[in-house]
Amino acid sequence: MTARVALYWAPELADPLHEAASRWLGRDAETGESFPQPALPGLDIAEITADARSYGFHATLKPPFHMATSYEAVREDAAKLAARTAPFALPPLKVTDLRGFLALTESEPCPALQAFADDCVEALDAHRRPPTEAEIARRNPARMNERQREFLLRWGYPYVFEEWFFHLTLSRRLTEEEKAIVQPAAEAAVTEAGACPRVVRELCLFTQPERGAPFVLAERLPLGG
Repeated sequence: MTARVALYWAPELADPLHEAASRWLGRDAETGESFPQPALPGLDIAEITADARSYGFHATLKPPFHMATSYEAVREDAAKLAARTAPFALPPLKVTDLRGFLALTESEPCPALQAFADDCVEALDAHRRPPTEAEIARRNPARMNERQREFLLRWGYPYVFEEWFFHLTLSRRLTEEEKAIVQPAAEAAVTEAGACPRVVRELCLFTQPERGAPFVLAERLPLGG
């Protein structure tokens, strides 16, 4: 089975950030609609946003995984998780330089968000097929700290629990010269929408039919609490 599924947060359709970020990346991951992207002097914005566009605008809660069960089983447990999770306020978002790539991050810590991500990692793990040795090797464990390597082997991904950080990717890794051009453009495109108050009310299931294909937002599961 080559299909993968992931648990993400993505802004609601009515949230102005959904449209603003979709236009920045050039693709709406829910509708599949394509958009012309802003021009960047001397740079190819399509290349700079290629990976982020393929994954769809999102923040990772449980990273993409190959299914050991079925999509229906994943959806059932994801819906149960969502139903037992109370909606919560998300702090305003800001454009941040994260080790060279640009992303929207929360302006202050959000314990409810961390707890939600932790629950997603644990509650759906029975549906995850363990990574192969080749898949682990591709992540280059030698460059990770000891805790990240432990998480990679146990959970299939190094950046979970205390190593996790909420972010919505806007670009690939940039040089300082590129960042001087891209960051002001990204801020102009998404800062106003990112700063709007919002409540997390949904858990989003994203799917990828095969490696290399774009991820699509398959379902929005309402939080209940």
